[in-house]
Amino acid sequence: MPSLNAVLLAESPRFTPRPVPLVSRLIGIAAPLLFVALTAQAFYRQGLGMWSVGVVYILYDTALLLFTAWQIRKLVADTVRPVPHTADAPTLGVIVAAHNEAGVIHLTINRLLAQAQPPEAILIADDGSSDGTPAVMLETYGLAAPCIGGMAETVIGATRLQWLRLPHGGKARALNQALQHAPTDVVLTVDADTLLEPGAIAAMRGAFLRDPALVAATGVLQPICGPSLSGRLFEWFQSYEYVRNFLSRHAWMQLNGLLLISGAFAAFRREAVLAVGGFDPDCMVEDYELIHRLHRHSNDHALGWHVGVVGGALARTDAPATIRGFLKQRQRWFGGFLQTQHWNRDMVGNSRYGLVGTRMLPVKALDTLQPIYGLAAFAILIFLVATGRFYLAFPILLVMVAKIIVDLTFHLWSLGIYKRWTGRSEGLRLGPALIAALAEPFTFQLLRHTGALLGWYAFLTGSQTWTRATRTALEHQA
Repeated sequence: MPSLNAVLLAESPRFTPRPVPLVSRLIGIAAPLLFVALTAQAFYRQGLGMWSVGVVYILYDTALLLFTAWQIRKLVADTVRPVPHTADAPTLGVIVAAHNEAGVIHLTINRLLAQAQPPEAILIADDGSSDGTPAVMLETYGLAAPCIGGMAETVIGATRLQWLRLPHGGKARALNQALQHAPTDVVLTVDADTLLEPGAIAAMRGAFLRDPALVAATGVLQPICGPSLSGRLFEWFQSYEYVRNFLSRHAWMQLNGLLLISGAFAAFRREAVLAVGGFDPDCMVEDYELIHRLHRHSNDHALGWHVGVVGGALARTDAPATIRGFLKQRQRWFGGFLQTQHWNRDMVGNSRYGLVGTRMLPVKALDTLQPIYGLAAFAILIFLVATGRFYLAFPILLVMVAKIIVDLTFHLWSLGIYKRWTGRSEGLRLGPALIAALAEPFTFQLLRHTGALLGWYAFLTGSQTWTRATRTALEHQA
């Protein structure tokens, strides 16, 4: 049997590039050419025409909102039903990749053990921890530290707890090593800063049992940022951002075009992941890149695989609570997105890859420059106001007000759908949602776009890799 690395070399377009069709090349150059043409209008036009880049930005974002609204309009509760213990029911284990997580690792493990339907196995992929992790594992679970490359294990209730100690090599390498030791049909990847809600694993079990073609699924995450003023502000904005994002994922799932899952809480059929070479250690967003290879492999071999989002599988995850931490996270996310889009450019607009190729990836090609469109539009507006040309800025402000009304309408309407779908309503009151929707275009949205701009720098220079985030809130969720 070939090694996992050999399979990755064969399956990844990064190592084995595919011919790029003409349609893919044309789509790839459309967004930057359009940006140059639209931005140039600021120097040659008057009135609203000089803000053409902003108008196109708003129309594009509104079109995506309308698409999501149409796809989720009939979304119903994703109820969690007990999974029968039949012979064909897939077994399920959890992999927790952890590096220096002594302060929180026991919280994550205990939440997993306390599930209504706990996993058959929990495998801690210890990525070269040099903190107090061995003491926590010994005192809490009675596991003495194995040698590097070795494994210690014990049984707690119906769950086998395994601790695999590895040399430090990054999250993706730790996950790959753990996958080869995982004893179950389905594996969940859960970050050490993520706490699963009581019915989360039961919901994932049910999804994979009901749908044999499901090869990857994301749970629904809620950010937690800690009690500081900065933390409360970031949690406020990110909570509503996450609502929109996960509803959008459900919308794309309807077209079998879902590419974005959350590695902090995701589930995979183990054999499918091994068949495409596991996680890519050199990608900034290894979970996102893996989904592209799963779609590619499925279409290449006519397997009919698909990727989903499970509304009944809920978790809370530690999220950035400072401007620096947030920008660092979004730099990595967007830089990894650009890496993956570049490596898979042959799929863009390519009908061979179904709606992933003809719908989702062209949208993603436009998304590569969407933040730059937004920042350019805002810069033009600020320039007009700063130079006292309010007669030109006024119609632009009217368009922005109209866009805010559209966003606000969608936002308040979609909150009800999200609550019905997930059963979660905590921290999603209408009053704060209204204020967030009004404030976001002038605050949080600009911060997101700045993070994306830094992501472009990381992608072009290759200067950013996966790093451990600073924990801000998890200890308050015990």
